[in-house]
Amino acid sequence: MLEFIDPDKVLSQEEYKKRLEPLQTRLYELEHEIFSQKVPVMIVLEGWGTSGKGKLVNLLAERMDPRGFRVVPITPPRTSETKFPWMWRFWNKIPSNGQIVTFDTSWYQQVLNERVAGKLKKKELETVFKDILEFEEMLSASGMVILKFWLQISEEELEDRIDELSSDKLTSWQITELDRLQKRKYKKFTQALEEMLTRTDSPHAKWTIVESNDKHFSRIKVFETIITALEEKLRIASSIDADHNVQTQGMKGAVNA
Repeated sequence: MLEFIDPDKVLSQEEYKKRLEPLQTRLYELEHEIFSQKVPVMIVLEGWGTSGKGKLVNLLAERMDPRGFRVVPITPPRTSETKFPWMWRFWNKIPSNGQIVTFDTSWYQQVLNERVAGKLKKKELETVFKDILEFEEMLSASGMVILKFWLQISEEELEDRIDELSSDKLTSWQITELDRLQKRKYKKFTQALEEMLTRTDSPHAKWTIVESNDKHFSRIKVFETIITALEEKLRIASSIDADHNVQTQGMKGAVNA
């Protein structure tokens, strides 16, 4: 999948500023429509270290109503969480009907970062993939919208960003051991990433690969993809409601006759 992606796509700062605010406003409007239609929405943000997930999350949440929009940052499991099946802690955080939840990294850490770091044994890999596919299929069948994004940057861009942040005492804390591991093993991560994307891309939970060397282009593409998907879901939901109302009226008319 990644061989067809050009991460160098660019959007000018002027165009970015012109498009961002209307997109934030439209997403806010859709949040209330999603709430009224009781549609659960799950947004999954994954990507290379320094690819811009943090700022993107802030922009998504900036103008949203916190009663209907929630961000879930995923950290390593706590001791209490390790006593349960590994997907348990994600099940506990899924959106309720009418709510939008954004996962800042997700269950995909298992088949990517944990795998490359050697913390996931080969014999466990198939089980983990199976768990993920069943999890997403079950949620989709219940009516949930699942939007998955991978923020793709080139190896050179990853190295440049890590080196730049590491060289400044004020920003060096932002670079984690995982970021350094990705830099050292970019090709190995890419191989695991290709398999992850291929095996977990499905009609009900498709991956959107986001060209992210330019953060302006990346952010606008994510906003537009989310908005298009939610508008389509609401259009379908409205059409189903309209058909149901027509059928109900028809049945009432037949009874009255």
